[in-house]
Amino acid sequence: MSSPEQPHLGAPGPDAAVFVISVAAELTGLHPQTLRTYERLGLITPGRTGGGGRRYSPRDIDLLREISDLTSSGIGIEGVRRILELENRVEALAARNQELVDELDATREALRQALTGRPSTTRVPAVRPPDRPGQVVVWRRGR
Repeated sequence: MSSPEQPHLGAPGPDAAVFVISVAAELTGLHPQTLRTYERLGLITPGRTGGGGRRYSPRDIDLLREISDLTSSGIGIEGVRRILELENRVEALAARNQELVDELDATREALRQALTGRPSTTRVPAVRPPDRPGQVVVWRRGR
């Protein structure tokens, strides 16, 4: 059994625009006109074929289901838009936080190895000092 992040070989990824509007409507329980309205309002942006036909990805289907759940619970379109924006922001912040944690871990490991006198196998990242925008501090080993 595969997870959404790791589809079977040959299976389309979560961003592959493969579903026509009628299939997307059936998968989400929404009317095709509702899908067109959500697109017009900027809540979703399906892929397009060379001829201009809409194609929805598995990720689009998940988003449409989320929009449907939110509107079914009484949240208006502007509320849905704000919730989606905040969810995207949370995801971006979580990804940035993980980058910073990884950078901090690499810096700590390199510092630990420098203090114990062993050569580091970890590259020390460059650090941007917050008090000097536009400058980069690069860690270097003493000779």
